[in-house]
Amino acid sequence: MSQPPSTKQLAVIGTGVIGNGWIARALANGWGVVAFDPAEGAETRTRAFVDNAWASLEKDGLAEGASKERLRFASSLEEAVVGADLIQENVPERLALKQEILATIDAAADEHVVIGSSTSGFKPTDLQKDCRKAPGRVIVAHPFNPVYLLPLVELVGGEHTSPALLAGAREDYQRLAMRPLIVRREIEGHIADRLMEALWREALHLVNDGVATTEEIDAAVVYGCGLRWSLMGTFLTFHLAGGEQGMRHMLEQFGPALKLPWTKLEAPELTDELIDKVVEGCEFQAAGRPVAELDRRRDDFLVELLALTRKYWPEAEGLEGRI
Repeated sequence: MSQPPSTKQLAVIGTGVIGNGWIARALANGWGVVAFDPAEGAETRTRAFVDNAWASLEKDGLAEGASKERLRFASSLEEAVVGADLIQENVPERLALKQEILATIDAAADEHVVIGSSTSGFKPTDLQKDCRKAPGRVIVAHPFNPVYLLPLVELVGGEHTSPALLAGAREDYQRLAMRPLIVRREIEGHIADRLMEALWREALHLVNDGVATTEEIDAAVVYGCGLRWSLMGTFLTFHLAGGEQGMRHMLEQFGPALKLPWTKLEAPELTDELIDKVVEGCEFQAAGRPVAELDRRRDDFLVELLALTRKYWPEAEGLEGRI
């Protein structure tokens, strides 16, 4: 028997790429969405974004009641959050701005409603600083682009956040078909972005030093490590590298290489020359195709890849730790 359409409502504050991704995901999962963004033309851009994403969402499977028509824009932030079951803040990555907006949301929203920030770097304790009504419900809820397809969301609580609130937040995001990962300790950059930044720094060094082009580096990831990572991640991939003895043998054999001076720990200086190399390389790879076309190509690939991941890793329903 099919399930009735969800009566859940998501409030989205800030409708850039990430905010629009949350909107598309919620609509595809049968939620209603109320959005607020004071920027001129925000609603037009959001509806165009959702239209572009919808074909991929249909391929991935829409929930009962999913409809692009369940989106409306509010005339104020306060109007957007009233009656919401979950609130997602997505304003630019400036701490003072986020603190101001989150304090306003906290004052206006029902006390029991979780307020997630899509911040990729700030700690939740810092985000809670100016909130007075219920600061503990202001948490990091960091997704990954494209939010409407990629299921991971990192949940991080601050000093005012209880374990029970995080557990409830995990259920909220699971209703949006997310796979929440509760981060054990708050730390700048959380988990996934710290890993991606390490690879990004190395990639910039390789371009800067003339070792490889942007296209060659992307090929190294796409046809090499990236294929393995998409199923097994980092540690299980290396576990297999140790043969029958697994990780212990891998560390015994390859561990000493960790001391070799391969890695550039700091990012290279972002000179005009390096910027030009990176920009020109990416433009060459894009080959004149608009971003919307590249988005659709990426999304079609991700829909098929997600289906494979579900097939070969069906047990990964929850990402919370065992310890």
